[in-house]
Amino acid sequence: MSALVQMSPQPAAGPAGRFISVEGIDGAGKSTHVEVVARRWRERGLDVVHTREPGGTPLAEALRELLLGREMDALCEALLVFAARRDHLQQVIEPALARGAVVLCDRYTDATFAYQGAGRGFDLAVLTQLETWVQAGRQPDLTLWFDLPPEQAAARRRAARAADRFEREAHEFFARVAGGYAARAQAQPGRFVRIDAALPVEQVGTQVLQALEQRGW
Repeated sequence: MSALVQMSPQPAAGPAGRFISVEGIDGAGKSTHVEVVARRWRERGLDVVHTREPGGTPLAEALRELLLGREMDALCEALLVFAARRDHLQQVIEPALARGAVVLCDRYTDATFAYQGAGRGFDLAVLTQLETWVQAGRQPDLTLWFDLPPEQAAARRRAARAADRFEREAHEFFARVAGGYAARAQAQPGRFVRIDAALPVEQVGTQVLQALEQRGW
């Protein structure tokens, strides 16, 4: 989904000026639940920006098409992702946070460390350096991690859509990606909330809302 902005001249009390990322392997079902959260907050009069990575700006969306459609090595993937992220931060995320909006982002840097780092086996030190250069310290206030066994995610993907270049990867790739997410969550427990995405959809939604309510959001 491309960036979607809804503004309110007098936003209600809530998580204004917050940056929330949503992570998980392809097929984890995160997008459906984020749409619900965005709608609830807009109904409360909040300024909500619902966006995605890679993507969210015309340039970043063009880079996304290259990333998902062209064969390339892990370094090319990482450079494209961080180039898209730089434009996304400058054009969408930082301006939104500066005006007091809440930003809901479908994937952010954790995805890069999970997919290019753990999945592709790319040098984490290089990714960390790119993260430093591109993001200038900008990290989400909260990351909702939709954790789902790779075999279940694969079944959901097959039932939902035609596979892109990443979604055609073997089970072992997604097992490494899932491990990469787990490592990120273990290293930063204060930012991550694990969502058990294997549960029925209603229970998954309850977990999401509870994670936000526990923070007064």
